[in-house]
Amino acid sequence: MNTASSLLNEFRSIFGTAKTPRTFFAPGRINLIGEHTDYNGGHVFPASISYGTYALGMKRDDSKIRFYSMNFPDVGVIECDLSDLAFDTSHKWANYPKGMFLFMKEAGCSISHGADILYYGNIPHGAGLSSSASIELATGVLLNGLFDLNMEHVPMIKLGQKVENEYIGLNSGIMDQFAIGMGKKDHAILLNCSTLEYKYAPVVLNDHVILIINTNKRRDLAGSKYNERRTQCEAALSDLQKERSIKSLGELTIGEFDAYQHLIRNDINRKRARHAVYENARTLDALEKLREGDLIGFGKLMNESHLSLKHDYEVTGLELDTIVETAWEQQGVLGARMTGAGFGGCAIAIVEKERADDVKKSIYAVYRETVGYEPAFYTAKISDGAKEIEKGAFI
Repeated sequence: MNTASSLLNEFRSIFGTAKTPRTFFAPGRINLIGEHTDYNGGHVFPASISYGTYALGMKRDDSKIRFYSMNFPDVGVIECDLSDLAFDTSHKWANYPKGMFLFMKEAGCSISHGADILYYGNIPHGAGLSSSASIELATGVLLNGLFDLNMEHVPMIKLGQKVENEYIGLNSGIMDQFAIGMGKKDHAILLNCSTLEYKYAPVVLNDHVILIINTNKRRDLAGSKYNERRTQCEAALSDLQKERSIKSLGELTIGEFDAYQHLIRNDINRKRARHAVYENARTLDALEKLREGDLIGFGKLMNESHLSLKHDYEVTGLELDTIVETAWEQQGVLGARMTGAGFGGCAIAIVEKERADDVKKSIYAVYRETVGYEPAFYTAKISDGAKEIEKGAFI
């Protein structure tokens, strides 16, 4: 486990300075329910978590930018200049912070000098807990602090999404950046992805915990079928728009979808749209369940969500299904589902604290036998969003 002092020592060693940088943190996120609804104009229900990305930074006197990640030490220091922030394949992970530099400058931010920045993330890379958006927002709050930009979080969140869409080339929605930028301790966020209206809902777990189970199957979203799913939903929407005046699938109730689904000519596209509409309805129901303190009801919605993602959206696969379906069989589990885009990554489960170890052992054994390698387990605390950390503090 890295400490604040070890990060500071690493920064000084890498960049050859005795000065003390400022420290910023952006969490990762889990999505409690509402999967693949964000880019369909629906609602999502994410929460920021205590795992995330630390960014230690200091302004330079020139226009050079130097990036270093403790997670990729073999890559070494990656250098570029404020005058050339174009995407560069050879810069690998550093393209995410480079994109934030570029788009914040283009948005009119006065970033007049370069910087030395060290990153350290304790989010499992490629696990679907949004490590890329965490890097983007960590960079955003760092630039905000170092250059006294006074940029509000929502515009910064939109720039983070722009990095993904236009710089990296992943046609993703805004949920990840929003959850990470606007997170609130012990609360989830019900976000309307069309309007960016949002509500906080207290997550009172009492004698339960949120268990994150990593399949340890890496997935690269840009190289997966993520964009294909989005295209299929857009095709379904286009068919529906011939008789319905709607801008997104998220505008439809279940009753309206059932009445007009025959307009969708392609069977697969119809299944994709059904998931988007039904999942949006589940997400709205989930807010009420949490407000009522009905964790059992919330857990049932999680289970229904996973089944829809398996059968209608087809983004789960052997690894996620093995974890979730094994979890459903364990005493003390109120609900379980995949979280994130799917194709690997993580599942989450709401589990009684006292039974958590037994649940982990059962899932481990079945997964090892079925899949052939080991899953990993994390217990998530719901934390605040991206911010500067006070000197000596470490989340």
